[in-house]
Amino acid sequence: MKKSLISASVASVIALTSFGALADGPNFYGRLDLSVTNSDKGYTTQNSKEGTVLENNFSNLGVKGSEKISDGIDVIYQMEFQVENTTQTKDKSGDDVVFKARNTFLGLKSAAGTVLVGRNDTVFKQSEGGIDLFGNTNADIDRLVGAQTRSADGIWYYSPKIADLITVNATYLVEDNQSSDDSQYALSATLGDKKFKAQNYYVAVAYNKGISGIDAYRGVAQVKLGDFKVGGLFQNSESIVDGSEDNNTYIVNVAYNLNGVNLKAEYGKDEAGFGRYYSKAKGVAGTDINVTNITVGADYRVAKSTLIYGHYAMYEGDHKVAGMKVDLEDDNIFTVGVRYDF
Repeated sequence: MKKSLISASVASVIALTSFGALADGPNFYGRLDLSVTNSDKGYTTQNSKEGTVLENNFSNLGVKGSEKISDGIDVIYQMEFQVENTTQTKDKSGDDVVFKARNTFLGLKSAAGTVLVGRNDTVFKQSEGGIDLFGNTNADIDRLVGAQTRSADGIWYYSPKIADLITVNATYLVEDNQSSDDSQYALSATLGDKKFKAQNYYVAVAYNKGISGIDAYRGVAQVKLGDFKVGGLFQNSESIVDGSEDNNTYIVNVAYNLNGVNLKAEYGKDEAGFGRYYSKAKGVAGTDINVTNITVGADYRVAKSTLIYGHYAMYEGDHKVAGMKVDLEDDNIFTVGVRYDF
């Protein structure tokens, strides 16, 4: 009996060792991100509710990994689900929503680059790099800019890093899956390192064709100077649905690491009207859109797994309806939250 147990144990160890030599994963991971928020109008909160609310900021569960299938070729995979069971989220029929789709794909990685098939952030969205200082909260840059899209039924390509500096990337959405007669795709090129490990700068240019009903192009730049990070984003957007004129969005921000406390400030100006704030605040769509956003905040990592954060965000603006200037309702948002990664 003991010999059988020992033999079985040895065989299991050998099997696990062999698999480990060929594969990275599957790795299980997740995030719980909850915050308490008070807002005047709720235009930018996750649940679009005003007053004091509990927000679930894209808590998720996932599994990912890779496995070598031949010399120089790895299969890579990821399945990720947004978890909504900490707050009240209802579908159209009034039933509770527990899970939502997030990035889920199957792909191949080789010296020629990486190809993914499935659901993923478009390369246009990914071109933001680390510029979104308040990402995945009610002060995310998608409150001002459009085409921050996670798309399904698509194909992605990422080139290998050329000269350890440049990558060229693409997203293509399969037309028949999208029930569209027009091609929808996104292209991007990046220079540097968004995590500031290999280089202390990051630059990107990107183009979005038709995804989310928008044609857009953008430029992103961010640099790390000592304890400072300074960045900016410019985007020009145009609706392909109503034929409106193209207009611009500008965002500049700065972050400063003060003994582990990450102090952040951001200023944004939107004239295009594709962000969440304008879509909620506009009432009737107008022209000559003028939206201003100011956000200040801080975060601190109390452990490798745990981040505490807080911020104040202000949104205000105006537009013209039937030639008359109409003020948009201001929204002031105060948020404190905790993020735990595992």
